[in-house]
Amino acid sequence: MVSNEMLGTFVPIVVYWVYSGVYVYLGNNFEEYRLHPKKEEEVKNVVSKGTVVKGVLVQQAFQIVVSLILFTIIHDDSETSTSTPPSLLVMLWQFMIAMVVLDTWQYFIHRYMHINKFLYQHIHSKHHLLVVPYGFGALYNHPLEGLLLDTAGGALSFLASGMTPRTSIFFFSFATIKTVDDHCGLWLPGNIFHILFSNNSAYHDVHHQLYGSKYNFSQPFFITWDKILGTHMPYSLVKRKEGGLEARPLKD
Repeated sequence: MVSNEMLGTFVPIVVYWVYSGVYVYLGNNFEEYRLHPKKEEEVKNVVSKGTVVKGVLVQQAFQIVVSLILFTIIHDDSETSTSTPPSLLVMLWQFMIAMVVLDTWQYFIHRYMHINKFLYQHIHSKHHLLVVPYGFGALYNHPLEGLLLDTAGGALSFLASGMTPRTSIFFFSFATIKTVDDHCGLWLPGNIFHILFSNNSAYHDVHHQLYGSKYNFSQPFFITWDKILGTHMPYSLVKRKEGGLEARPLKD
């Protein structure tokens, strides 16, 4: 029987590639939902998709190691298949705590990587080689950034919320889906994430453009810290003449 710890480690990785694969198909076949023309993705992104895949796999390897170490340290023999799982209300509360902690951690680390010229030039700029984001490029970044921003942030949110390894399967799968969705480069009608979250694919697309590189640092859930600290850049979605959509910045 596969343990909850193993499922919590590997299920989000499987979810990452399956969900981003769906967006690859949609992006290749439905130009009217793209935030950038397909040709723009090929011209503006200066890194190959093969390199992106390798980079993401490296980060996920670090993620696996840290996750297994963390679960080994906090392993609780009392959490068995016969133990009483936390109530739905408790799980929702743990989800909210984890979301707030992860958002706070990532906002300040992410913003500092833009402010500090050395960190941006040598570390964070790798992620911004994808001027036109796409789903499976969500975790493409420098290994040190991946370790600090995503892996450490995930571990911190897990510990702060007090969730069990079983609950973490659902939380990190959800966080993975949200992160991929934010980088998918598409604006799909009826997308539940666009309905529930102001922090979405268009919001993050603004950040990946030159005019928005000092704004919209919040990820992956809320825009609270951007609003509080004056780094929020609003936008409007307009139709391009050649088809598709564009997120154009507005004055706040």
